[in-house]
Amino acid sequence: MEISGHCDERFSVVQDAFESNFLADEELGASAAVTVEGQYVVDLWGGERNKSGDPWEEDTIVNVYSTTKTMASICMLMLADRGLIDFEAPVADYWPKFAANGKDSVLVRHVMTHQTGCSGFPRPVTVEELYDHDLMADLLAGMQPWWEPGTAPGYHAITQGTLQAELLRRVDGRTLGTFFRDEVTRPLNADFHIGLPLSEGHRVAQLDVPKEGIDQIVEGQPDSVALRTFRSCRLDGTETETDEWRSAEIPAGGGIGNARSISRVHSAVACGGTIDGITLMNPETIEAALDRQTFDRDLVLGLNVPYGTGFGINHERIPLTPSDRTLYWFGWGGSMGVMDLDEKITISYAMNKMAAGLVGDTRAFNLIAATYAAIGK
Repeated sequence: MEISGHCDERFSVVQDAFESNFLADEELGASAAVTVEGQYVVDLWGGERNKSGDPWEEDTIVNVYSTTKTMASICMLMLADRGLIDFEAPVADYWPKFAANGKDSVLVRHVMTHQTGCSGFPRPVTVEELYDHDLMADLLAGMQPWWEPGTAPGYHAITQGTLQAELLRRVDGRTLGTFFRDEVTRPLNADFHIGLPLSEGHRVAQLDVPKEGIDQIVEGQPDSVALRTFRSCRLDGTETETDEWRSAEIPAGGGIGNARSISRVHSAVACGGTIDGITLMNPETIEAALDRQTFDRDLVLGLNVPYGTGFGINHERIPLTPSDRTLYWFGWGGSMGVMDLDEKITISYAMNKMAAGLVGDTRAFNLIAATYAAIGK
């Protein structure tokens, strides 16, 4: 198996773990990256970007589903850092129509922590309808919550991005994808997109999708919050092959990039908000995001997820990393982004052979474990 890129000798065990995923026949194509204090110590790629056997190149990018949520949440933290939005304020202060059907007490913080009660759309929507942000925002504004907001988390698989994007547009005037490009990826020279230009479509890897869509792998009664969430917009992975999906701004699941670009953006957070002279936010804003908001059982995922503000965080009983000050999230199929503020490390992974799970798999966990083994943690 030929692996391209570079890996510092100290982190050779990470390359070993990356190669092992291919040798175990668990990959088609993939990329992995690790940064320390903003510098790449691992930047690897290999395999095939499609079923035709075309090689995964240095500039290959791929849809990473919910790892996109880290990027959308970074945009929201930047708004808070600038004093444009208050996470403790009601959503309706910025978006009056959202107060309908008892949602007047829903806080922006609830959007950031999956606690609005609106984990799915009030009626099933097609993938084509999902591309219409105004329609999706109107549906959420008018819906009645599926549980009392603020009392429990329920993973907002797609709707979190719609809620964040509408809030951002109302306080900034730009779409979330445009804000992200103007304020994050362009200054950082990061090849990650929430709304991909059509001219870049030739670089996108084809996903090797699971046999079952998300709504088929989630267990629960037909009227459960979990099944209602995923059946409100059924995705099977093949939608990412269309220009319509790629160019649409879907901040909860439509981001397209690679491990290098995920780590580039995340390195600014891992280093306290500033990297290479470019400041996204102040350290205090990131520290506040590390405060645990809930560890209750998630009504959609069926797990006790330690939520900070906009990210998963470490919990003493189930630490993802040895560092207390860690932010992270995973994407459907296996993609991953980790930000360790104690060690100023990022670990990122993007692939096109999707695993069935929603919250990471062994390929990503192997890379995380190898990274900390390399630094003796």
